[in-house]
This record gives sequence, C-alpha cells and structure tokens, in this order.
Amino acid sequence: MYERFYQLRERPFALSPDPEYLYPSRVHQEALDYLRYGLESQAGFVVITGEIGSGKTTLLQTLLRNLDNQTTVGRVVNTMLEPRELLETIAIDFGLDPAGRSKPLLLRDLSQFLVDQRLAGRQVLLVIDEAQNLGLPALEELRMLSNLETEKSKLLQIVLVGQPDLRDKLAAPALEQLRQRITVSYHLRPLDADETHNYINHRLRRAALGVPMEFPREATEAIHTRSRGVPRIINVICDATLVFGYAEERRVFDRAMLADVLMELEATGVLAAPVEPAPAQPAAQPAARPAAAAPSPVTSSAESPSTPSPAASTATAVAERPVVASVAPQTVVATAPPAAIAAAVLALEERERALCQREIELAEQRRVLAEEYRLLRAQRQSPPERPPDHAERPAWTGLDASARTRTVEHSDDAARSHRPARLSMPARFDTGQPEGFWDRVKRIMLGVSTS
Repeated sequence: MYERFYQLRERPFALSPDPEYLYPSRVHQEALDYLRYGLESQAGFVVITGEIGSGKTTLLQTLLRNLDNQTTVGRVVNTMLEPRELLETIAIDFGLDPAGRSKPLLLRDLSQFLVDQRLAGRQVLLVIDEAQNLGLPALEELRMLSNLETEKSKLLQIVLVGQPDLRDKLAAPALEQLRQRITVSYHLRPLDADETHNYINHRLRRAALGVPMEFPREATEAIHTRSRGVPRIINVICDATLVFGYAEERRVFDRAMLADVLMELEATGVLAAPVEPAPAQPAAQPAARPAAAAPSPVTSSAESPSTPSPAASTATAVAERPVVASVAPQTVVATAPPAAIAAAVLALEERERALCQREIELAEQRRVLAEEYRLLRAQRQSPPERPPDHAERPAWTGLDASARTRTVEHSDDAARSHRPARLSMPARFDTGQPEGFWDRVKRIMLGVSTS
C-alpha cells in the first residue's frame, strides 16, 4: 500500500510475529537467554509470561527458528481443551494417530515415541502457547506427562507461554507439585521510552530498501505515552501513522500529526480511549469521617429511636456527604454537551470522506500510470516496422509550418482529423526525438503539451 512511497520492501509494523523484526531489547534478550538455558539444561518446565501484545509469540518463533535439527518440536496453539483433548492434540502434533485409542494406550504410545526419540539422540520439546486458557486438570495432565524421564534427564521438555493470568493460575495450591517442577520462569515487561524509540526505528531499518526513514524523538515519545510500551500497540499506531502520512504525502512525522492519528484510531475503535485518573477528593472530606464515626446522640440519650435528634440528623448528613461528592465528578465527566459531540462526529465523518476520496484519486492515478508504463514497454519490446526510405519523410518536409498546414487542410477528411494534431508539435518532427514516458503521462493526465 505505502511501501513504494516510503521505499520499503514490506510493511515494517505488521502484526504477524516475524522473528526477523525482533528488537533485542533488554527484557527480550533476557527472556531468550532464559529460554536457551532451560533447553540446554533439559529443565522440566519453562514458563514465559507477559502482557497482551508484549512479543511472546515473536520471541518463541525466534527461539524455534534457531533450534538445531536434533530437536523434535510439538506446538499447541489452541488451548481451549479438556485434559483428554489436550493429550490427543499433543499426539497428533507429534505425528501419532489417537483415533480409537483409550487413554492408557494413548499414554503408552506417547511414552514409546519419547523413548524412540531419545534412542535416536533427539530432544523432544513441547511448546504450549496461550497456556493461560488451560484449566487446572489440563495443567495437572501436563505434570503427569513430565514424569516420563530417565535416570539422568527428562524425556519431554515443556514450555508454557501465556498472559499474566497463567502466573496466578500456577500459584493455586492444587498445582503445588507442578510449581515445584518449574525450573525457569520469566515475565516480559513493557518497553521504556528509549527502547520504544529504538524499537520503532529498528523495524524501519529492517524494511528499508534505501536510506531508512526515522521517527523523530517527539513522535516516539507520544507513541510510548499512548502505547505504554506494549509492542503490539506500538505497531498499530506506527502502521496507522504511515498510512496517514501516505494519504497526506508526508514523510516527516511530528507530535501534531501523531495527535491526529491517535484521534482517528480512538474514533474508529481500534484503540480504546485512555482512562482518565479519578479526580481527587476535596481536602474537607476527611474531616467528615470522625463526625460520622462518633457515637450517635441517639444511643447515648434517652430519646426514642424513631425520633432522632437534630444532632443525629446532622451527623447522618455529614456522613453521606463524601459519597455524594465522589459520585458528582463522575457524572460531570460522563456527560458532554450534545453540540460538541455532534460537531466532533461531523468533523470525523468529513475527514473520512476526504481520505476515501483521496484514496480513490491515488488509485486511479496509479492505474493510469501502470497502463501507460505497460504500453510503453510493449512499444519498446516490439518497435513498429519502418517504412521504405523514400517514404520516411513526407513530400512537404521542406515546407515551412504554414505551408504544411495548408497542404493538410486540402487533404481528405481522415487526414484533417489526424495530421493537424501531429503537425502542432514541429519539434518532434524536426529533431526526431521520441516522446519520454513521463512526458506522455503528463500530456495524457493533465491535457497539456510537452513541448
């Protein structure tokens, strides 16, 4: 879409987990080191967690790409499974057929497969992505699989990759035995401002065909503030920025342009609106708590409970005042003037229409240019046959422009419809130079002469 405009070989901020674009930040490099250590030490369980979009899958793809051919890898990516379904999925991924097999026979086949792989000098690795979706029985089933071992090492290594919920789930008392078998555990944290700046320009350098473009510091600061350092959100914002710049034919991105891009992403629902912090309570509110906590005059007097004293009413009103004060600011924030909302909606719709119209115009221009380029290549590959020498120059070549025009005017109707247009460009007949590609495009699209 915008690759040619920015001289890129592909989209640098695509959401696919491409190991080629992995930026070796401090946290990602540490996670890779922990993973390699877990595999080389033949640990039983390795756990990698991180927030949504923190780069866990890209990190995993990088690890698997660098494994040698002596490692057999099984990978489970759909984890909404019961324990029996999980065993069948693992067997299928290792090339076994679980059809019609009871659970004891299925476990025997898996055990025999692992033994055969060890006798062949191969290491078996099971990777389970999105492991936070597994239930406690399924996780316990994985622990039972890890019991397949020799006197020296495990026959099966298991890597669990998931969101922070996985850490909470593994902390359950029912999974104490599994938790004790976890040798390596690492949590991916978001990028800081400097890493965000380096991350963005690293991906641009990897995708550049020539001199790589760069996002200035002020733009990356705005992106980091909105994305909170999460790589996937950074990719979404940067890709939208490149599309926006392509539509506006801009190659320099500043903070003002980033503000427009973020507004568009929030308006279309691609990004959730930022959560504003709760307003601070007034300083006078804490003073009301002792009055509410003080003994009620009702209980310390002989008056009837059904007829509270004025002091009791005052204390009740003071006690309820903080609740009302805490709700009032939320009501003010939630409501907005209808005129302002309507104006914002109209402005967004107008901007969308302008962008759509601009995309249509650019698409039509690209189509015309591609067609003209194709015709020009066809003409160059198959040049027309040259007429005989005596017919190369018309009989009126030696005449001046006015004489040639008069000669053409006395010709037949077909000559009058074609030759005056060609005679209006004497420079081409006088010099014999062919019309250039861009001259031809300019003449066709703009309707002007290229002389």
